[in-house]
Amino acid sequence: MSRRVVRQSKFRHVFGQPVKADQMYEDIRVSKVTWDSSFCAVNPKFVAIIVESGGGGAFIVLPLAKTGRVDKNHPLVTGHTAPVLDIDWCPHNDNVIASASEDTTVMVWQIPDYVPVRSITEPVVTLEGHSKRVGIISWHPTARNVLLSAGCDNLVILWNVGTGEMLLALEDMHTDLIYNVGWNRNGSLLVTTCKDKKVRVIDPRKQQIVAEKTKPHDGARPIRAIFMADGKIFTTGFSKMSERQLGLWDLKNFEDPIALQEMDTSNGVLLPFYDPDSSIVYLCGKGDSSIRYFEITDEAPYVHYLNTYSSKEPQRGMGFMPKRGLDVSKCEIARFFKLHERKCEPIVMTVPRKSDLFQDDLYPDTPGPEPALEADEWLSGKDAEPILISLRDGYVPVKNRELKVVKKNILDNKPPPGPRRSHSTCEPDLSQPALEEVLEEIRALKEMVQAQEKRISDLENKLCQFANGTD
Repeated sequence: MSRRVVRQSKFRHVFGQPVKADQMYEDIRVSKVTWDSSFCAVNPKFVAIIVESGGGGAFIVLPLAKTGRVDKNHPLVTGHTAPVLDIDWCPHNDNVIASASEDTTVMVWQIPDYVPVRSITEPVVTLEGHSKRVGIISWHPTARNVLLSAGCDNLVILWNVGTGEMLLALEDMHTDLIYNVGWNRNGSLLVTTCKDKKVRVIDPRKQQIVAEKTKPHDGARPIRAIFMADGKIFTTGFSKMSERQLGLWDLKNFEDPIALQEMDTSNGVLLPFYDPDSSIVYLCGKGDSSIRYFEITDEAPYVHYLNTYSSKEPQRGMGFMPKRGLDVSKCEIARFFKLHERKCEPIVMTVPRKSDLFQDDLYPDTPGPEPALEADEWLSGKDAEPILISLRDGYVPVKNRELKVVKKNILDNKPPPGPRRSHSTCEPDLSQPALEEVLEEIRALKEMVQAQEKRISDLENKLCQFANGTD
């Protein structure tokens, strides 16, 4: 009689390994703001980290290859008048990042491929609609230019970044502070957790709550929730005895959990990071020095513990690389960017394999950078699955694509009341050709400045190489 003692899984032997010291990002003053966000956002081109900044809020953006000690005068992205609380890269444009701040605004930035000479202070668009600080932002997974923001005014707003307009405002749904918001795979539903101890599943376009669960975890500390690829919901929270828990829930029967596991007694909120391709959830606690990972399957007990990556120093925040930014030749299935007090340390998760060939079973087709829908199509009720790409030959990031914001003129649809005011004699009367000539000149000057900045940056890099060569 044969008995299978160990569950078969290709991810049983996944192990984590920090990179060498020269591949870390040193001398970064990571933000000390008390807020449960990851403080770090990563894509195949850049790593962005919220940093300490005098007189306002700022974050630093570094090209992935620019490892080592970061110059203390390195340009920052500074436009907020209060600390930045959350940042998120656009999934459809690797040069566009959004930031949310205590100053109640959301700003969207275009990051150039080269390192700018001065700090970036002008956002592409500023989104104003919240009355209190904004702590959560998240891009729509499949629709172009749709951005979600959630503030301490218990309000969730969806924006069309391409026009700078508010698409939807989800009011009167949350009675208290919103802890986190997550999209499902095709962006048709949202899951939110709130201080009132409820997990809500919301259809944003119908502006209605589809499902609701009170007290998925009995403890008073914050709850986190994310969607799985098959529509189930994964939560982290605390028991009455302050033990950290994880839970898996099915929307068809939201009353009872499919799985509920207790882990340990620590007071750090567990941030879940999910890889739908491998169905692995990674749990990183703020203040912890470990990353636990679990495989989610359709067989009991549904949530299977795989392993723990442990280190000596606690993490201040964590960035999670999208699948298209990984090194497939080394069987890398996840890469984390762990924030310390003064540095950022990449941690690579690898499946040990003897063959050097491309591993089809580890890398199914994964969401690429092309949006499946336009913002107007999504708002009108259309849904679409992400457009998938193959990683067989590795992913090469596309060149810088500019985010164009076309603001609608409110005067076009609201004619001014009363008789039209005549021009006063002191106002210059610019004809259309003259105006176009001025705009063309401004455009040419901007291009010249950008070209000079790139030239200066290239010369600085050459100078660095020359200096390194003479040491």
